[in-house]
Amino acid sequence: MSVPSSESRLSPRAGGFSCHPFPTGPASLLLPLLLVMAMLLPARAQASSSLKLTSWNMDWLTLRPANDHALPADAPTRTAADFAALRHYASRLHSDVLAFEEVDSLEAARLVFPPEEYDLYITPDHITQRVGLAIRRDAGLTVTMNPEVTALNIPQPGRHYPLRGGMDVTLHRGASSLRLLVVHLKTGCWAQPLTAKKRACSLLYQQFHVIEDWILDRLDDGTPFAILGDFNRRLTPADPLMQALQSDANLTLTTAGFTSPCRRGGELFIDHVLLGNRAREWFIPGSLRVMTFRNVGKELTLSDHCPVSIQMKLP
Repeated sequence: MSVPSSESRLSPRAGGFSCHPFPTGPASLLLPLLLVMAMLLPARAQASSSLKLTSWNMDWLTLRPANDHALPADAPTRTAADFAALRHYASRLHSDVLAFEEVDSLEAARLVFPPEEYDLYITPDHITQRVGLAIRRDAGLTVTMNPEVTALNIPQPGRHYPLRGGMDVTLHRGASSLRLLVVHLKTGCWAQPLTAKKRACSLLYQQFHVIEDWILDRLDDGTPFAILGDFNRRLTPADPLMQALQSDANLTLTTAGFTSPCRRGGELFIDHVLLGNRAREWFIPGSLRVMTFRNVGKELTLSDHCPVSIQMKLP
């Protein structure tokens, strides 16, 4: 099945194109979105030192039946056509390292990321929304698994779906190493202030403290790092949670100053890639991309998130 797809380049305003202005803060200090439909680069046309990082929340990707007690009533049920379309998009995306969220099992992930092309990793949590990685076999990377960041799975009283742990890995290519933390944080506290009494905000703030501790450890060991995934927070440089992280370390928020073309378009990102230590120097400016799902009819169920990618150049 052929499914149209595109990656949208995010760049400053230019004459003749419509754009989505950043909805918060002084407009003069922020870059708006210019949506340019760009042709995907040939698979290996880039230098061998380049690395494409992607985060993709896959919206309850599971092989369980619709009436499974572990799923909410509104969780999507995928058909063979859905998996074929998702696999098509993953192929077009051609990411070297793809962090995925809301995936139930490796069996479900393999239907999107074929094992002959990808090495797959997933957290050992006994939940239906897990995080993991799909790493292209031809990317020239070796992987060291670090202990799961289980502190992100903060216990919740009452009947609530459990939170997710974080996947912690170190990627190696030649003499270069990059530490990755893949996260899927608590939903429901999109932009509320730190004084908010909402339960979702309290849990999210606690998770950010865990991330802060992880960053401090990376400052101690000096390893270049990236934190990527679904933060469920509209992070900007002015957001108090982002400022709290920045008070400990110099970080690059690769989505800063842009809005996302995903779904309705013009909204702030909640899927992010944060870079620290020397990884900030490896980021290729202007490489932020969002893959949108074009001309997808109601007969297909894909995801309520779009893949968000950046490019890095490892030394």
